[in-house]
Amino acid sequence: MKVEFYGHVRQYQNIQKEIDANMQEVLLSGNYVQGPMLKRFEAELAAYHGTKYAVGLANGTDAIWLALMALGIGKGDEVITNANTFFATAEAIWIADATAVLIDCDPVTKCIDPAKIEAAITPKTKAIIPVHLYGQCADMIAIKKIADKHGLKLIEDNAQAIGASGPGFRIGHLSDVATTSFIIQKNLGTFGDGGALVTNNADVDARVRKLRNHGSNARNVHSFGFNSRLDDLHAGVLSAKLKNIDAWNDNRRQWAARYTAGLQGAKNFTLPTERSGYRHVFHLYVIETKKPEQRDVLLDFLVKNGVDAKTHYSIAIHQQAGYPWGKDARINGSLENAERNAATCISLPMFPELTAEEVDYVIAKVMEWDKANA
Repeated sequence: MKVEFYGHVRQYQNIQKEIDANMQEVLLSGNYVQGPMLKRFEAELAAYHGTKYAVGLANGTDAIWLALMALGIGKGDEVITNANTFFATAEAIWIADATAVLIDCDPVTKCIDPAKIEAAITPKTKAIIPVHLYGQCADMIAIKKIADKHGLKLIEDNAQAIGASGPGFRIGHLSDVATTSFIIQKNLGTFGDGGALVTNNADVDARVRKLRNHGSNARNVHSFGFNSRLDDLHAGVLSAKLKNIDAWNDNRRQWAARYTAGLQGAKNFTLPTERSGYRHVFHLYVIETKKPEQRDVLLDFLVKNGVDAKTHYSIAIHQQAGYPWGKDARINGSLENAERNAATCISLPMFPELTAEEVDYVIAKVMEWDKANA
């Protein structure tokens, strides 16, 4: 059996009529950039998050970078984030000309460790960017207390966890800005690239709208800005999909529970956990081998047996070649958890349209390897 890592085509086939109708509406309208479909989707996205504003952007990296700019964060400022995330989180800090301060992750959830944040704060610190990694919401209650205590801005990198939540709050409720990515492999993805941010801050909303459009909010009138607009065709795809996101996340949670039940008792790897009181939306289902030298052996075994497993992310930011590439960066404290996560992680196939047969096959192959290496 072959088990793919992504289910993009299956998802399109399941709601093809809705997607095609929206794309046809855009094509026949003649409005392809900042048109009615984008405005509609932005309103839907804000309503989904329970925020006042949503701004569609070209990609998730731009969403973080423009959020930093809109909050006045740049050269000479420090921004704290975790080292075991996709490169774009730190990259956006550098694009904004700020200093990335990398700290360790929680050894269990893999999200930023709130206990490590205060030791990294200096007079130059202006913001914290917690990453909701793998679909698990970071400990936003603890992080917000720290941000409020020190007068810091709080930007959530929510590229992987749309629909996740914590006790009494949703993503976007405890921060100044929450950003997201719509690249195709995300829980909510378009046919290509895209991004957005949501906020309750009217100034951030207004500034980002100008920044994304060459510094313009009126024809032929410009200030300094960029080209980072979410096209209406992408907005149409996302509008059709957004109506299904909670049900799709429920499917992900169902498959995650099936993986967890089937992989119990394994000797050579640990399983992901869900923080008590939080809703994990399992953008990824990540296991970790107990020994780093086992990871590539298991990964190779799975791929050879038709399981399209991957790693997220096998090289921590500070371990990338050339770090910090002439940019301002600082490591605060040990990054042992981040480094171990990078050395041992394996992502099993995870998407809403998986079948029980496929999940059971993956379980069987993983356990076959585990028993052979007991």
